Amino acid sequence: MKNVQIPYDLFMALLRYHLVEDGSCAGEIRRGLEKKLDSMVRHELYAKYKTAPTEEEREKARKEYLDKRGVPDSFRW
Repeated sequence: MKNVQIPYDLFMALLRYHLVEDGSCAGEIRRGLEKKLDSMVRHELYAKYKTAPTEEEREKARKEYLDKRGVPDSFRW
């Protein structure tokens, strides 16, 4: 099983939401989890790019990673 690290502020918001039943932090939690999910997807694409067995798969993963990062085509190598 993998572990995932989250920022302290997100952890505290999750505690407030679940233990204190403070619904006012739901938006903060949603934004924090979406940011973390995007980060994890980018990491997986980068790892796939670095470890792909064929040149075609490597290039496809590199393009997906750069698209996800928002790097413009004119800035790519």
